[in-house]
Amino acid sequence: MLPKKNMPIVQHPCCVKPGSKAKLASIDTRDDSLFPVGKQHGKELFKELANEIGELQELLYAEGKQKLLIVLQAMDSGGKDGTIRYVFREMDPQGVRVASFKKPTENELARDYLWRIHSQVPKKGECVIFNRSHYEDILAVRVREILPESVWSKRYEHIVNFEKMLVDEGTTIVKIFLHISNGEQKERLQARLDEPAKHWKFNPGDLDDRALWPKFMEAYEDVLTKTSSEHAPWFVIPADRKWYRNLVVAQIVIAAMRGMEMKFPPVNFDPNEIEIE
Repeated sequence: MLPKKNMPIVQHPCCVKPGSKAKLASIDTRDDSLFPVGKQHGKELFKELANEIGELQELLYAEGKQKLLIVLQAMDSGGKDGTIRYVFREMDPQGVRVASFKKPTENELARDYLWRIHSQVPKKGECVIFNRSHYEDILAVRVREILPESVWSKRYEHIVNFEKMLVDEGTTIVKIFLHISNGEQKERLQARLDEPAKHWKFNPGDLDDRALWPKFMEAYEDVLTKTSSEHAPWFVIPADRKWYRNLVVAQIVIAAMRGMEMKFPPVNFDPNEIEIE
């Protein structure tokens, strides 16, 4: 179920190959071809993957040299929160952090758009998960026409270079787009209205973005095409089936972390010579 340990992460089937054109309409959001096992068996498999993620994160924290950045993007109700809750549940809270990016504050708008992003990137030994990210400064401002094309069109290159700098400084970057269908989003939004315990998750403003679905898909395709690189690739995950989404995201995260070739730090004593009385 996992790629070979020496397989480059960009060879994963869900990877947007650098230099290729992303075509979201050709990707089945209910595809389960990587794990054609059914929901119940899939959940059992996931337990094994979640445990390995926990073990690898302990190694990342103990080594204290490298950094891991997971970027999660999706349409509203696309499953970002659920992915964080399940896929990373075995990580030690001491070594993992979630950074969410909402509408910029006045203080943030007074600076360059990457200022607030840069302040949240992981430190050595840490995993940081971006719940939305710097890509909103292309996607949202483009689709909602907040800024002119002459401004946001330059940001593809800015971001590729920014991510290259992070990688050169010891950060492994994994970018995940959770791809749901228009129909699945409708069902999830309706569920938030139907269940009182989920009312707090519903934002009427989400319907404005839903009306712009075709424009968002076009914008996402451009982002995926222009910013999937060898150093920071994008992965498009069929996400209508939540159990399958979790399996594939976990699979990709494990492959990336294995590729970091982390090691526990050496100690300056011989454990065999120590006797605890």
